[in-house]
Amino acid sequence: MNPVLALARPDILRVKPYAHAAWLPSLTRLHANEVPWRPAGDGTEGGLNRYPEPQPKVLVERLALLYGVSTDQLLVARGSDEAIDVLSRIYLRAGEDAILQCPPTFGIYQVAAHIQGASVIEIPLERSRGFSLDADRLLAAWRPTAKIVYLCSPNNPTGNSIDPGTLESVLRALDGKAIVAVDEAYIEWSRRPSLCGWLGRFSTLVILRTLSKAHALAGARVGALIAHPELIELAKRVIPPYSLAQPTIEAALRALEPRETAAARVKIESLLEEREYLRDRLAASPLVEKVWPSDANFLLIDCRDAERFMRSSVAGGTIVRDLRANPALPNSLRISVGTRAQNDALLSSLEAA
Repeated sequence: MNPVLALARPDILRVKPYAHAAWLPSLTRLHANEVPWRPAGDGTEGGLNRYPEPQPKVLVERLALLYGVSTDQLLVARGSDEAIDVLSRIYLRAGEDAILQCPPTFGIYQVAAHIQGASVIEIPLERSRGFSLDADRLLAAWRPTAKIVYLCSPNNPTGNSIDPGTLESVLRALDGKAIVAVDEAYIEWSRRPSLCGWLGRFSTLVILRTLSKAHALAGARVGALIAHPELIELAKRVIPPYSLAQPTIEAALRALEPRETAAARVKIESLLEEREYLRDRLAASPLVEKVWPSDANFLLIDCRDAERFMRSSVAGGTIVRDLRANPALPNSLRISVGTRAQNDALLSSLEAA
């Protein structure tokens, strides 16, 4: 049996997917218990009175083309969050299984595991090592009940990417033993290649992608789960049949037009220049002790007086992310890179302080 199936919950393997109404858009729809009129203000092409296409074929094709994978390797979801939830439901048995994560990292991994009744094994990233991943420590801590290993690269909130050699070591050691989910939400800002090209090498590699960041669709909620085709087929049994709303599908298709993806690449380069501008000026602020290197569209900073920084930011009309509740980041804040005007407004508020 393929490892992605062998690791799954046996009851999920037995689930029969919901049989949604057939998708035959050329025919008059009298089979899905929909009403025949549009609501007021409906500007969508497909119509809000109609159920959207499950796993929209054109959207799956365009995302597969964007990420360089085949369509049977990709599931479209409501952002990476839903993809993480789907993985949790497939692989985690309540009271028995666990995830392994490396904090400080994206909080949804842990939340989704706990909702599923699973436990969390943590191998903290070390500040003294620049928050780099120690593959030996991770592998020493792994046990067979840790069905999913989450690696975020670039990592949120630290901003650093995982060394490809380190990733390869972990994937080689855990191939077939655990799902290794590499979250590439911020990879477009790193100028590093995706691990999508490694799918043929590692049977239990999963990649998480999103249109929320580089394609400016955070409000639309569009993400992708990329993996072995048998895992994708299993995920289709678990994900709700009408996961994506019609306005979301249409917004994503517009964003994936060649003209729009080309424009996104130009904007990414512009924001990377702005990231360096903001980094240099934050480093010069008396309120800032350190600005950490970043491969993402945000900067992690350590403050000499984080409370004063926060008050000054809000007084100047901007808000940044307070991370001080995290034991590993007692004086840290995370700042998304904005426009020049937005960044200057933040910097001016610090000068006023």
